[in-house]
Amino acid sequence: MRPERVDHTAIVVRDLDEAIPRWQRLTGGKLAVRKVVESQAVEIAMLAIGDSQLELISPQSSDSGVARYLEKHGEALHHVGLRVADIDEAIEALISEGFAMIDPRPRQGAHGRIVFLKPRSTGGVLVELIQHVDAVPGLENDPQAADSAP
Repeated sequence: MRPERVDHTAIVVRDLDEAIPRWQRLTGGKLAVRKVVESQAVEIAMLAIGDSQLELISPQSSDSGVARYLEKHGEALHHVGLRVADIDEAIEALISEGFAMIDPRPRQGAHGRIVFLKPRSTGGVLVELIQHVDAVPGLENDPQAADSAP
Protein backbone atom coordinates (compact mmCIF):
# COMPACT_ATOMS: atom_id res chain seq x y z
CA MET A 1 0.00 0.00 0.00
CA ARG A 2 1.43 3.32 -1.05
CA PRO A 3 -0.44 6.53 -0.31
CA GLU A 4 -1.04 8.80 -3.26
CA ARG A 5 0.03 11.77 -1.15
CA VAL A 6 -0.31 13.48 2.20
CA ASP A 7 -3.88 14.74 1.99
CA HIS A 8 -3.99 16.91 5.08
CA THR A 9 -2.55 17.61 8.49
CA ALA A 10 -5.05 18.17 11.30
CA ILE A 11 -4.59 20.45 14.28
CA VAL A 12 -6.93 20.69 17.26
CA VAL A 13 -7.77 24.28 18.21
CA ARG A 14 -9.88 25.88 20.92
CA ASP A 15 -11.50 28.59 18.81
CA LEU A 16 -11.87 28.39 15.02
CA ASP A 17 -12.73 32.09 14.73
CA GLU A 18 -9.32 32.91 16.19
CA ALA A 19 -7.37 30.03 14.64
CA ILE A 20 -8.47 30.42 11.01
CA PRO A 21 -7.00 33.90 10.46
CA ARG A 22 -3.87 32.97 12.43
CA TRP A 23 -3.22 29.93 10.23
CA GLN A 24 -4.13 31.87 7.08
CA ARG A 25 -1.52 34.51 7.97
CA LEU A 26 1.04 31.81 8.70
CA THR A 27 0.42 29.67 5.61
CA GLY A 28 -1.32 31.90 3.07
CA GLY A 29 -3.99 29.18 2.90
CA LYS A 30 -7.50 29.87 1.66
CA LEU A 31 -10.56 28.72 3.59
CA ALA A 32 -12.03 25.88 1.48
CA VAL A 33 -14.56 24.36 3.90
CA ARG A 34 -15.98 25.21 7.29
CA LYS A 35 -18.70 23.05 8.79
CA VAL A 36 -20.03 21.39 11.90
CA VAL A 37 -19.80 17.62 11.89
CA GLU A 38 -22.48 16.67 14.38
CA SER A 39 -21.66 12.95 14.39
CA GLN A 40 -18.19 13.76 15.76
CA ALA A 41 -19.18 16.79 17.88
CA VAL A 42 -16.62 18.98 16.09
CA GLU A 43 -16.45 21.93 13.76
CA ILE A 44 -13.79 21.74 11.07
CA ALA A 45 -12.16 24.26 8.78
CA MET A 46 -10.06 23.16 5.83
CA LEU A 47 -7.43 25.58 4.55
CA ALA A 48 -6.19 24.86 1.04
CA ILE A 49 -2.41 25.21 0.86
CA GLY A 50 -0.97 24.30 -2.52
CA ASP A 51 -2.01 20.72 -3.30
CA SER A 52 -2.59 19.87 0.37
CA GLN A 53 -4.82 21.01 3.17
CA LEU A 54 -4.58 22.00 6.80
CA GLU A 55 -7.58 20.83 8.83
CA LEU A 56 -8.42 22.80 11.96
CA ILE A 57 -10.65 20.88 14.38
CA SER A 58 -12.55 22.43 17.27
CA PRO A 59 -14.67 20.42 19.72
CA GLN A 60 -18.36 21.31 19.99
CA SER A 61 -18.96 19.21 23.10
CA SER A 62 -16.90 18.94 26.26
CA ASP A 63 -17.24 15.14 26.32
CA SER A 64 -16.05 14.43 22.76
CA GLY A 65 -12.81 12.65 21.98
CA VAL A 66 -11.42 15.83 20.43
CA ALA A 67 -12.30 17.81 23.59
CA ARG A 68 -10.45 15.25 25.71
CA TYR A 69 -7.47 15.44 23.36
CA LEU A 70 -7.47 19.26 23.58
CA GLU A 71 -7.68 19.14 27.37
CA LYS A 72 -4.75 16.73 27.59
CA HIS A 73 -2.48 18.16 24.86
CA GLY A 74 -3.63 21.74 24.28
CA GLU A 75 -3.69 23.06 20.72
CA ALA A 76 -1.57 20.53 18.90
CA LEU A 77 -1.13 18.25 15.94
CA HIS A 78 -3.97 15.71 15.94
CA HIS A 79 -3.41 13.49 12.91
CA VAL A 80 -1.91 13.15 9.46
CA GLY A 81 -4.28 12.20 6.65
CA LEU A 82 -2.93 10.02 3.83
CA ARG A 83 -4.88 9.80 0.58
CA VAL A 84 -5.24 6.29 -0.84
CA ALA A 85 -6.80 5.08 -4.09
CA ASP A 86 -8.52 2.05 -2.54
CA ILE A 87 -9.05 2.13 1.21
CA ASP A 88 -10.10 -1.52 1.51
CA GLU A 89 -6.92 -2.63 -0.24
CA ALA A 90 -4.85 -0.28 1.92
CA ILE A 91 -6.37 -1.64 5.15
CA GLU A 92 -5.68 -5.22 4.11
CA ALA A 93 -2.07 -4.42 3.17
CA LEU A 94 -1.39 -2.48 6.39
CA ILE A 95 -2.92 -5.16 8.63
CA SER A 96 -0.73 -7.76 6.89
CA GLU A 97 2.27 -5.53 7.75
CA GLY A 98 1.29 -5.50 11.44
CA PHE A 99 -0.50 -2.16 11.69
CA ALA A 100 -3.65 -1.96 13.83
CA MET A 101 -6.83 -0.09 12.95
CA ILE A 102 -9.00 1.93 15.35
CA ASP A 103 -12.02 1.53 13.12
CA PRO A 104 -13.03 -2.05 12.27
CA ARG A 105 -13.97 -0.90 8.76
CA PRO A 106 -14.05 2.37 6.81
CA ARG A 107 -16.69 4.94 7.64
CA GLN A 108 -17.89 8.06 5.90
CA GLY A 109 -15.82 11.14 6.54
CA ALA A 110 -16.24 14.72 5.39
CA HIS A 111 -14.71 14.01 1.98
CA GLY A 112 -14.93 10.25 1.47
CA ARG A 113 -14.25 6.95 3.21
CA ILE A 114 -11.87 7.07 6.18
CA VAL A 115 -10.22 4.82 8.73
CA PHE A 116 -7.79 5.60 11.55
CA LEU A 117 -4.73 3.57 12.53
CA LYS A 118 -3.94 3.01 16.20
CA PRO A 119 -1.07 5.28 17.22
CA ARG A 120 0.62 2.45 19.12
CA SER A 121 1.25 0.78 15.76
CA THR A 122 2.61 3.93 14.05
CA GLY A 123 5.11 5.10 16.65
CA GLY A 124 2.63 7.35 18.45
CA VAL A 125 1.15 9.28 15.51
CA LEU A 126 -2.57 9.14 14.73
CA VAL A 127 -2.87 8.41 11.00
CA GLU A 128 -6.04 8.69 8.93
CA LEU A 129 -6.42 6.97 5.58
CA ILE A 130 -8.84 8.70 3.23
CA GLN A 131 -10.28 7.59 -0.07
CA HIS A 132 -11.77 10.78 -1.49
CA VAL A 133 -15.38 10.94 -2.53
CA ASP A 134 -14.47 11.37 -6.20
CA ALA A 135 -12.66 8.01 -6.02
CA VAL A 136 -15.67 6.18 -4.54
CA PRO A 137 -18.28 5.33 -7.19
CA GLY A 138 -21.74 6.57 -6.26
CA LEU A 139 -20.56 8.62 -3.27
CA GLU A 140 -20.27 11.95 -5.11
CA ASN A 141 -23.93 12.79 -4.41
CA ASP A 142 -24.23 11.12 -1.01
CA PRO A 143 -25.31 13.78 1.52
CA GLN A 144 -24.08 11.63 4.42
CA ALA A 145 -20.53 11.87 3.11
CA ALA A 146 -20.56 15.58 3.82
CA ASP A 147 -21.85 15.21 7.37
CA SER A 148 -19.54 12.77 9.08
CA ALA A 149 -15.88 13.56 9.62
CA PRO A 150 -13.32 12.48 12.22
